[in-house]
Order: sequence, then structure tokens, then C-alpha cells
Amino acid sequence: MLFYGIAMVVLVGLVLVASRRRDRRLEWATKPLAALTFIAAAVARGSLETIYGQVLTFGLVLAAIGDVLLIPASKRSFLFGLIAFLFGHVAYGIAFIVRGVELAPLVAALVALFVLAVPILRWLWPHVPGPMRIPVASYVLVITTMVALSIGTYADAPDLRIPIGAVAFYFSDLAVARNRFVSEGFVNRAWGLPLYFGSQLMLAWTAG
Repeated sequence: MLFYGIAMVVLVGLVLVASRRRDRRLEWATKPLAALTFIAAAVARGSLETIYGQVLTFGLVLAAIGDVLLIPASKRSFLFGLIAFLFGHVAYGIAFIVRGVELAPLVAALVALFVLAVPILRWLWPHVPGPMRIPVASYVLVITTMVALSIGTYADAPDLRIPIGAVAFYFSDLAVARNRFVSEGFVNRAWGLPLYFGSQLMLAWTAG
């Protein structure tokens, strides 16, 4: 995992440089490679040997596709990227269910996280264009459920890497949402991208 972690740090650093300079060619050259590091890490951990690992790896691949689709500035590409991430979260949630989920902590987490989702949606809603509101609301619903399932599976068989990865992914998506709908700027990517890639590597680490 150390090799993949170092490779990711270097590549994410280059992605941030590309983003700061608005250099699309450098971003296209480095961001897909950065995404490949967490997929390769999962496979190296033996993810293809278990159902949990296979489903989780499928989610990682969808996340990588979604990340690449965020590179272009077009609204259509962003929407397809959002859809890829949404199904990636579904895959993670299914993987956590396959791993095993404790019901009572899951329900408690769902209640707490949906309470948290209300002010987040209130913050975003005035800035989200009409055609994007249903996709955005669906995304919030799915990612909130995924995080709750990560807590439920932790309660069933403790492994802090799972809820940490899921929560980090959740907050990295807030950076994407802020950048897309509220206030575009490099600062969103400066903290959002490291958090996102770190979260994927953390989840990949559990795949074996």
C-alpha cells in the first residue's frame, strides 16, 4: 500500500498544479492515473478474491469514471460524472451489506445523517439549476445512505478504515458541490481532491 500511497500523493499534487494553472492537458494526463492508483491498490490487496472486494472494486471503478468525467467543463459531462459517482456509492453500500451490517447502529446513523443532510440541501438548493435538482437530491440521498451503511458494517465487524473512508468521501463531495454550484475556486479543489483520493485509497485498503 505504501507504493500506491506515494504514487497517489505525487499524482494528486500534479492534479492540483494542473487545476491551479487551469492546464487541461496536464489534468488529463495525471487525474486518470491518480484514479488508477486506488483501483490497483484494491486489486493488490486481493479484492477480486471475495464478493465484498469485487463489489467494492466495482464502486472504485465507477468513482474513477466519475472523476474523469468531471475534468471537462460541460454540464452534460458533469451530470454523467454525478451519475457514475451515484452508482459508485450504491456499489459501496451493497459491499457493506455483503460484509455485514448491524441494524440498530445503521438506523441511528441514518436518522443522524438525514438530519445533517437537511441544512446541506438548504445551503445548496438556491444555487442548483432546476434540471439538476432531482439528480442532486438523489445523490444526497444515496451518499447519506452509503455513509450510514459504513457505520452499520463497522458496528458488525469493526474496521475504522471503512467509516473514515466513507465520511471523507462525503465531505470531499461537498467541495465538488460548492465548486460547481456555490463558489468556484481553487480552494475547493485544494482540500476536496486530497480528501477524495485519500478516501478512495482508505476504502481500497479494506478490500482484501
